[in-house]
Amino acid sequence: MSSPNRREFIKKASAAALALHAGSSLAAPPKRPNILIIFADQLSLDALTSPARRGFIHTPNLDALGAASMSFTRAYASNPLCVPSRTSMFTGRYPVETGIESNESAKRLDPATFPCMGTIFRQAGYQTTYFGKWHLPYPPTELASHGFEQVEAKVIDTETADQVVDFLGKPHPSPFLAVASFLNPHNICEWARGNALDQGNIGTPPPAQDCPPLRPNHSGQQDEPDIMTLMRRSYQAAPMFPVAAWSDDKWRQYEWAYYRFIERVDAQVGKVIKSLHNAKLTEETVVLFLADHGDCQGAHHWNQKTVFYEESVKVPLLISYPGTIKPGSSGQLVNTGVDLIPTLCDFAGISKPSVSPGMSLKRVANNSTAKLDRTFIVASNHLAQGAPVDGVLHSPQGRMLRSERYKYCVYSEGQHCESLVDLDLDPGEMQNLAGKDKYQSVLRAHRSMLRNWGSEFDDRFPYLANA
Repeated sequence: MSSPNRREFIKKASAAALALHAGSSLAAPPKRPNILIIFADQLSLDALTSPARRGFIHTPNLDALGAASMSFTRAYASNPLCVPSRTSMFTGRYPVETGIESNESAKRLDPATFPCMGTIFRQAGYQTTYFGKWHLPYPPTELASHGFEQVEAKVIDTETADQVVDFLGKPHPSPFLAVASFLNPHNICEWARGNALDQGNIGTPPPAQDCPPLRPNHSGQQDEPDIMTLMRRSYQAAPMFPVAAWSDDKWRQYEWAYYRFIERVDAQVGKVIKSLHNAKLTEETVVLFLADHGDCQGAHHWNQKTVFYEESVKVPLLISYPGTIKPGSSGQLVNTGVDLIPTLCDFAGISKPSVSPGMSLKRVANNSTAKLDRTFIVASNHLAQGAPVDGVLHSPQGRMLRSERYKYCVYSEGQHCESLVDLDLDPGEMQNLAGKDKYQSVLRAHRSMLRNWGSEFDDRFPYLANA
């Protein structure tokens, strides 16, 4: 579909979206499942699955949930930053469509053009509740803007868990969509800055030799785009990212601390899952566990998120529905931003928004050998949180295209602005192949895929302008 036609289609379809969902409830099956979404903030898939974590972290509740779920091992955030990622997940639209690419944006979305998940499910007859961290472009007190009948926007995870437990223990005359949004392991940001930890202290790190090993991809990427080298300096010069002078020992203690925060959120997840069981709701509830983005954990000398390295952009995604979903794993490419709402709608038996570009994962969740009709996923970012370097404040945007084997990234600043990584051979993303002669055909193919995607979604990013 051409860009002008898609824009016209979206304009017309969005105006009818709420009516569509109101009508779709009439055709819904008589018994629909409850849906419980559990979010962690800044949790990398690597932190839960890497063999290097063994013996250094204890997550019995997430391990048990994973053993009972379909685990999607190649799930990516649509933007590895809180607000743009959550906005994408709760609208089902790409950040390039919503226009929200950073945390600093004060933009509020028009709920008629961008119906929120709560509205979609409330109009379909679901009881809708939200507990925990918000970070969405809708005022939490305005039911009409987001559709969640009860919002408890707490940021203390123990309080959030208690509220979810209380909710699950009450009678539910209609199916519910409940969100449990936990802050941790986001406290790793405050730990790195030496700030107070609002979720509780974790103690003093042990000597480095007793901490997790330094990451094998701790050093920089060979021949990385020049703007990435510059932005590493920019971020490390900012008070938010005080890691420039860290020793290898300090990075190992950072990983130790990150694991402690993950254990904190694991405990809260355990409370919620136990309460679901105690309320005898397990068999009739679809449970999803995922994160808005990851944490670099020292990969390529980065902490926090925003960049396209696997540790930052690749997230856990578990879907459990006893009696329907057989536990297993799927390596299908997933964009959690645009695929979440279509998946939930499919499980609930209601129509997904007609303008949604995402795909339902239900068929794959029910059968790990099933395939999605896609060859790549796209993510975007905006590195806007750094400090000036040599008197210049840089704020580049980027696009990432993840195909079956390769990851291609391109940035809006810099002469050497592209990267291409063979993730099959180089999972640590240590070598940029964009300048290698033997990979030029692969590079051109990925450029073409990204250009075509950008044309479809009216993306104004200057593709390859400096390449």
